[in-house]
Amino acid sequence: MDNRRLLLLLIFSFSLVMLWDAWQKYNQPQAPAVAAAGTAAAPAPKPSSSLHAPLPAAPAAVAVGTAEKADTVTVDTDLFKVEISRQGGDIIRLELKDYRDSVRKDHFFTLFGPQHQYYAQSGLIGDGLPNHKTLFAVAPGSRELAGDAQTLELRLEAVAGNGVRVAKVYTFTRGSYLIGLTHEIANGSGKELLAHAYYQFQRDVKAPDGESYMVSTFTGPAVFTDQEKFQKVNFADIEAGNAKFATKADNGWIAMIQHYFVAAWIPEPGLPREFYIRKLESSQNPAVAAGVIVPVPLVAPGATVSLAVPVFAGPQIQSTLEHLAKPQADGGIGAQGLPLVVDYGWLTIIAAPIFWCLEAIYKLVGNWGWAIVLLTVAIKLLFYPLSAASYKSMAKMKTVTPRLMQLKERYGDDRQKLNQEMMALYKREKINPLGGCLPILVQIPVFIALYWALLGAVEIRDAPWILWIKDLSAQDPYYILPLIMMGTMLIQTKLNPTPPDPIQAKVMLMMPFIFGVMFFFFPAGLVLYWVVNNVLSIAQQWQITRMIESGGKAANDSKA
Repeated sequence: MDNRRLLLLLIFSFSLVMLWDAWQKYNQPQAPAVAAAGTAAAPAPKPSSSLHAPLPAAPAAVAVGTAEKADTVTVDTDLFKVEISRQGGDIIRLELKDYRDSVRKDHFFTLFGPQHQYYAQSGLIGDGLPNHKTLFAVAPGSRELAGDAQTLELRLEAVAGNGVRVAKVYTFTRGSYLIGLTHEIANGSGKELLAHAYYQFQRDVKAPDGESYMVSTFTGPAVFTDQEKFQKVNFADIEAGNAKFATKADNGWIAMIQHYFVAAWIPEPGLPREFYIRKLESSQNPAVAAGVIVPVPLVAPGATVSLAVPVFAGPQIQSTLEHLAKPQADGGIGAQGLPLVVDYGWLTIIAAPIFWCLEAIYKLVGNWGWAIVLLTVAIKLLFYPLSAASYKSMAKMKTVTPRLMQLKERYGDDRQKLNQEMMALYKREKINPLGGCLPILVQIPVFIALYWALLGAVEIRDAPWILWIKDLSAQDPYYILPLIMMGTMLIQTKLNPTPPDPIQAKVMLMMPFIFGVMFFFFPAGLVLYWVVNNVLSIAQQWQITRMIESGGKAANDSKA
């Protein structure tokens, strides 16, 4: 009975996790049939009220040129291959050269691109000022980061009219996923100019390509403010008009999150800002725009001002995100809370330290696969006393199984009497029927947190282990690890006491095969963890069972 409860408890807990994942996946909007291209679908946003004090005077109306279809400029750096459209000066394609596509491994991973209508857009809000629909001219200059250069600048210019000229300057830095974007506004109009600037992501509501059918992570916008903290916003809530998030603050950032990668606009701390997230009604396919509006400093006649708001576009590397979260005085940019974009599920408080340990081991051994193995061993050692208590309880149950079978034969027609005799037997042998369950209950949160840590760590993406395992974040291509795991679970079942009921015994015997098939489609890193954990558990349980059975055999013989 004890063994049966233990296994059912594990199955129930794991099923809850999978149901939660499936529920989140079910609530995601349906994918559109056809992707649309183009960057001008989203209209320019407007702040709900002026972020300036006092209110700006309305500038004179100025016609701004637009383009039906603009050409692009390609920038090549050590980390990026970027396409920037002359229309709006927006980033319409961004490839990460250190990461491979989820499906086509001979291609770079594409973060921004037309496949998901995913673009990084920006512009100015003001009468006649250029926005993400305006046609910019590209200033001459290098488009490739030279071997000895540390930065590369791309300058785009537009004339707003009335003597106002606007330039957008992108700055790419070697070794950095932080892209600088500076608006330079030269006011030649003869009167003061007040304006706002907006920075937004446009994206459809589809999940990233290559996502596992068995696991689901968050895809969508997120807002962080010091007051309201980290807020993820579901696509479904945006489409239904029920999205709730902090809209105004003088700190924080807005991001678009997907599995392993993130893009975030990060205004300077202390600058007033207004966040917005909305459904794009004019888009051919379901899509949203998520952005932030900030005030542009007052531009006196004849003066030029600059406003810089960088965009981070890259992998969710913990050390990088933590560095950016530091105050400017410590070398960061004050992006407080940015490490929270790594989706560790609802057990972040446990999963984050677990990943810290995993990364520390990796720095020693240099291989994420071996780091997972050693971390599993360390966790197993940490919970050794609890596991031992559980296995002792199961081993004692196994020693009294023959006597339980005799009781069932003797009192099979009298359930009340059978239960009384079974409880009396447990009492005589000092067996706690829950002794095998309670230690497992304590360990379950740690196991689930480790599951999420391995699932959310981009560091494991494309990381090989040995032989046929070339990517620990992808499923085993030959299903060898799931088959080994199935075998280890079968051995564990054999080590456990056999349920008295024949039907229950058959169900328990089927469980390794059911779980094994499920793990065929799990990332290899997760399966590796379970395999190592099972092997260690088998060794521990076999030793404890052997010791207890040798001591209990004589008692059974004498009491039978």
